[in-house]
Amino acid sequence: MTTSYATTGAVANGVTTSIDWDAIIRDQRFQSLHRRKSAFLWGLMLLSVTYYFLLPIGAAYFQDLFKIRVWGVINIGLLFALSEFAIAWIVAWVYSRKASRDFDQLAAQICAECEHAPSARTGAAGVA
Repeated sequence: MTTSYATTGAVANGVTTSIDWDAIIRDQRFQSLHRRKSAFLWGLMLLSVTYYFLLPIGAAYFQDLFKIRVWGVINIGLLFALSEFAIAWIVAWVYSRKASRDFDQLAAQICAECEHAPSARTGAAGVA
């Protein structure tokens, strides 16, 4: 079964543009962008999930380490648990930085070219 993403009209500044989603999906730059972005996101997710599961594993199997007091009632286990928030923010920052540098620029180029190109359903004058 083949899914077809028909052209849709988008209105910007009173001008209707049609976007051929099939052409975008077939575009080698889009496919490359999708592969690179997916690989990057899977890497970040793997890092996040691994770090997340280190807390219960450490609490279960490394209790002596997690019980070491650092300051008053604050111990390594509590600091490690709180560090999960820092890791979440760092992962978000890393993704945001990578997306704005690489992914967003390429996506904008692809979108700009597809908005200006006549659709396969329209004639040379761009009229359906």
